[in-house]
Amino acid sequence: MDRFPFPLQVELQHDRKKWRLLAPFSYLDAGHGLLVVPAGFETDFASVPRLPLAFLLLGAYGHAAAVLHDHLYHSGSLPRAAADGVFLNALRSSGHSRWRSWLMWAGVRLFGAARYRQ
Repeated sequence: MDRFPFPLQVELQHDRKKWRLLAPFSYLDAGHGLLVVPAGFETDFASVPRLPLAFLLLGAYGHAAAVLHDHLYHSGSLPRAAADGVFLNALRSSGHSRWRSWLMWAGVRLFGAARYRQ
């Protein structure tokens, strides 16, 4: 079952670092129900360090899950640990490999605290 019922619709902003949602985006999570990211929300997708190996392994993956995670962090609608769990579930349900999903989840658990509710 596809847990992202609609495709991600975004446009690159003038700063060439942020993307803005053109339409609401949602994810159906087993534990938290339907989570909706509103149109107009801005994201940088996954904030992967621009180190060559890290970016090569993780930089171009999980855009849908990253948008959802950015919104959950920005809004504070779920506790941080729960938002990170949703991120992991969204990565896995999108078909990303277990090792890549766990590596991305570990990154937000280790380095994401400063961005929660920012």
